[in-house]
Amino acid sequence: MRRKNPKLLEFSLILVNFFIYAFKSVHGGGVFRVDYKFAGMEKSLSALRAHDSIRHLQIIAGVDLPIGGTGRPDAVGLYYAKIGIGTPSKDYYVQVDTGSDIMWVNCINCRQCPTRGYRGLELTPYNPKDSATGKLVSCKDKFCKDIIHGSSTGCTVNMTCLYTEVYGDGSYSMGYFVQDVVQYDQVSGDLQTQSANGSVIFGCGAGPSADLVSSDDALDGILGFGKSNSSMISQLASSGRVKRMFAHCLDGVNGGGIFAIGNVVQPKVNTTPLISDQPHYNVNMTSIEVGLVPLSLPSEIFLLGNKTGAIIDSGTTLAYLPDAIYHPLVKKILSWQPEIKLETVHDEYTCFDYSDSVDDGFPPVTFHFGSSLHLKVYPRDYLFPFEGLMCIGWQNSGALSGDKNNITLLGDLVLSNKLVLYDLENQAIGWTEYNCSSSIKLKDEITGSVHLVGAHSISSAQSLSAQMFLIFFLLLLTAACFFS
Repeated sequence: MRRKNPKLLEFSLILVNFFIYAFKSVHGGGVFRVDYKFAGMEKSLSALRAHDSIRHLQIIAGVDLPIGGTGRPDAVGLYYAKIGIGTPSKDYYVQVDTGSDIMWVNCINCRQCPTRGYRGLELTPYNPKDSATGKLVSCKDKFCKDIIHGSSTGCTVNMTCLYTEVYGDGSYSMGYFVQDVVQYDQVSGDLQTQSANGSVIFGCGAGPSADLVSSDDALDGILGFGKSNSSMISQLASSGRVKRMFAHCLDGVNGGGIFAIGNVVQPKVNTTPLISDQPHYNVNMTSIEVGLVPLSLPSEIFLLGNKTGAIIDSGTTLAYLPDAIYHPLVKKILSWQPEIKLETVHDEYTCFDYSDSVDDGFPPVTFHFGSSLHLKVYPRDYLFPFEGLMCIGWQNSGALSGDKNNITLLGDLVLSNKLVLYDLENQAIGWTEYNCSSSIKLKDEITGSVHLVGAHSISSAQSLSAQMFLIFFLLLLTAACFFS
């Protein structure tokens, strides 16, 4: 869910992600190789906004989803994973996203989908007929009935269950639901995993919009980890084998990070209640400080129409604030350097010339929430270098949407370098500043054991096939030396 500027879609950055998986008798968790699309790139607001436009619509105690990410704060956003689907398994690259609910990958009958994606990734259209475990989901399936909410859509018992996911910016994916086995790595010990798989239902995308299939930026699909019953976490929890709890830690310093499903027992994380009856991860924001000075804001600014509170969303790159918050916030920040001269770059960036340390010259911004939870954002996070200037990462959601009833949406700009815990069992969310290149501890809900889960990055790790080839080569070399 996101407020987007349709004009930015022509620059669209990349599909969002899809990852799907569950398990048949899993006590631990699994691992997926993940990378970050913008790693090593100088941030472009048009690119980041375009990505957020596509995403704006709008991982299991014991399952570890290794992620990749940016090594610099000027390249935040879009984390994606590599997963295996089908029997035999084939690799798919999907974006991890807590802001959407439908999981899908491009299908064999998608004629406009590219075969090469971001950074030359080889994209693979999914074909249920090529998988011994793949099957269509019919209209009589309970999953289908729940998705269409019993509405009269012409979906009858003998028909295949269709879906259309339309995002707030007009981009969409449409196709049909399938069920198949997804491969992942299950946590089996401290920093150890073993291969596992599970059957899940996901979308087979036959017709994504052009915005979602840009050949330069495309991925295979989207992994939704939202709150609805169709999301990945809900599907896994419905089996009774896992709880609806997961966490991510996006490393904005070294790249990569942690994404795990399960009960995080270390570090301890303070939480605040999720707002009920909201489709996203909404929380009550109570005030904002710039430095140590509270912004003078009307309390109703955090209660906009029927969209209450601030949305926490890992699939959004930047942070979007209502007009009534954006202007006083930026004004207060810039008051720390009254001599700087602002300029607009490419008709969209608010930038200025500044060569000193931003953390020394500008104030941190602290968001306060219910239950005394706060989130501190440092200047190195909300300011970034671009074309020799320093630019502001905060975005005006009202200006982008043209809607006075705009939203507060906090994405990776504020979530990086923090462990964020989603506890749907207790309808709470929380975070703490954390070294995302380190490790966390997950508790196995069945055995009671606690295991370390470490950080990962596809960009710095070999693919599984490359690892297997290397092992095979070394075994051959060893055998040759032994018998020579």
